[in-house]
Amino acid sequence: MTPASVPASAPASAAAPRHLPGFSAPAVGFEQPFAMLEACHERVQRTLGLLGRLREHVRRQGVDHDARQAARDVLRYFDIAAPLHHQDEELHVFPLLLAQATPEVRALVTRLQQDHVAMTADWAAARAGLQALLDENATGFTPQDEAALDRFARRYGAHIAAEEGVAYPAAAALLPPAALAAMGREMAARRGAA
Repeated sequence: MTPASVPASAPASAAAPRHLPGFSAPAVGFEQPFAMLEACHERVQRTLGLLGRLREHVRRQGVDHDARQAARDVLRYFDIAAPLHHQDEELHVFPLLLAQATPEVRALVTRLQQDHVAMTADWAAARAGLQALLDENATGFTPQDEAALDRFARRYGAHIAAEEGVAYPAAAALLPPAALAAMGREMAARRGAA
């Protein structure tokens, strides 16, 4: 991990409203809320990729400036941007599906809601090891940190696939254009965007 590779891999935030990590000028706007949700998933996956590279760097080279910067980037993304994304789903996608979707989709939504609760707990455990890297005397991840980071990263794959493959298309089919526009405006407002 070189200084040049960390910024290129890290979530972009310089152009973001309120400098939210992982929120830069995307190819889609809030007028396409489901495309925005999928773009958030791409940023989750990029940040998890950065986390994987960070872990490998720490194993091979120890804790240095680059490792600390990468840890800060991962912490910022999952502390700030990821909770906003989950809030978008909890407010705009899941209630609609629980009210109007098929029983199979409702069961999936219940699982996705449980995932969000578990992800919050997984992140609380995973962030402790990342936070510890910021200490000048840090030497690396403990076995407990490694297990927590594995658990946190593993849960996201199936969760994202279920949302993009089933939940988002089902919700998008139920929402009229005016409701989609309102959803996009509310998502933007939560992030301080115009």
